[in-house]
Amino acid sequence: MFNIVTVQKPADQALRQDGLSLLLPADIAPALQLPEPQWPNDWRALSQSWERLPPDAHLKDGGHYRRRRHACFVHDTASGQLTQTPHRAHWQPLDYNALHGGFERWFEPVEPAVAQAPAWTDLLSHFGALFAQVKPVARWYIEAHQFRIETAGGVGRPTPEGAHRDGVDFVVVLLVARRGVKGGETRVFDANGPQGVRFVMQEPLTALLLDDERVIHETTPIFPADGQPPEDGVRDTLVLTYRAGGFQSP
Repeated sequence: MFNIVTVQKPADQALRQDGLSLLLPADIAPALQLPEPQWPNDWRALSQSWERLPPDAHLKDGGHYRRRRHACFVHDTASGQLTQTPHRAHWQPLDYNALHGGFERWFEPVEPAVAQAPAWTDLLSHFGALFAQVKPVARWYIEAHQFRIETAGGVGRPTPEGAHRDGVDFVVVLLVARRGVKGGETRVFDANGPQGVRFVMQEPLTALLLDDERVIHETTPIFPADGQPPEDGVRDTLVLTYRAGGFQSP
């Protein structure tokens, strides 16, 4: 079993050895060499944009528990330059997403003020630099997904497709907010064996980094916390995928 909670390693070392790294809130700025306290303070201001996510219109299980926005970027690892691309559809092959793969999903774009904010661009660029230490590449093709999972209907499913890989090189799951919910256990397992780890991301700015070629991942459903109104329960995340070979497309 992976032991990433009690044994802290540098993120690049953990990715090489274990295929994953868990950065606690106090670790993320130092690990990525982000300015403190400027970056965390500026990021918290950006987190308000999760209150303005539109519904996900493509859920094939008939649910209404997910809101999201989407944007794409290219990161030049030599210069560090991050360039946002024209808005494009999100597409995954059926091999990686049996529920929602095989067709183009157009989501509302990330708000320009968010996508252009230094706290946002610094985060995406510094993750790209970290991943380039593990797998040297000329550029990363990045997809950014703002997610809100709600419990107003009684249950919310962060990964309705189940345990999966994304068909990319690296994945980041950054917890933005969690309130009024229970459940939501993150599970990461070796793609070629039974070994794995389970934990619940509780604190905002906890970040899970995954080598998508080596592990599969999922998050279990969330439910209203005991004594909490169902409509108040939310789990907000930013999911980033980094791919060296271009964006996935039909």
